[in-house]
Amino acid sequence: MADLVLEALNVTKDYESRAGTTRALDDVSVVIEQGEFSALVGPSGSGKTTLLNILGTIDIPTEGAVRVDGEDVIAMSEAQRSELRLRKLGFIFQSHNLIPVLSALENVEFVLLLQRAAARERRERATEALVALGLGDLLHKRPPEMSGGEQQRVAVARSIAANPSIVLADEPTASLDSATAEGLLDLMSRMNEERGVTFLFSTHDARVMARARRTLNLVDGRIDRGEPAAR
Repeated sequence: MADLVLEALNVTKDYESRAGTTRALDDVSVVIEQGEFSALVGPSGSGKTTLLNILGTIDIPTEGAVRVDGEDVIAMSEAQRSELRLRKLGFIFQSHNLIPVLSALENVEFVLLLQRAAARERRERATEALVALGLGDLLHKRPPEMSGGEQQRVAVARSIAANPSIVLADEPTASLDSATAEGLLDLMSRMNEERGVTFLFSTHDARVMARARRTLNLVDGRIDRGEPAAR
């Protein structure tokens, strides 16, 4: 049996406002196995980002259970969840979230600094990740000096350099042109196949859906049972 890296069991998420209660997720169950290349798909407002944030421990469900590598996320303190994210989860966001005053190398090293890796190890791992993504000639360039596609690849390098169990990518191709998006997907697919990195995307991009080996369809905060939520 494959190792389970992410589990969400009967997860419900409500948001309170002056207008009342909005249910973003309704009794959702998802299991992600080691080595998957999968996508959460659905229209805007279907709950994709909410579910990705809960699976990534950035948010906590109103009801239900969440486990990362078998660990109960709900029972943890926020400090423990923060440490879990640092050690086991990688994130790729549409907006890149790079630090503009740092070079590509320094941006990738930053998460390793948080992991308290030694200086030499930080430099070696960051350089290796950037070179693997074809960015060896951009090590000392800052984000404003890069194209959008180059910045997104730096964000991917930052994520994989930390050796996470799983990479969660929220609309990673949304701001990229077709050629750049296909190139980025090629790179992530190779990392999945050659390094065994697990990827879970949140997307409504047909290019990502075509590459995913499993899709989880969200409709109005619920998994569409026409496509199984788990295997």
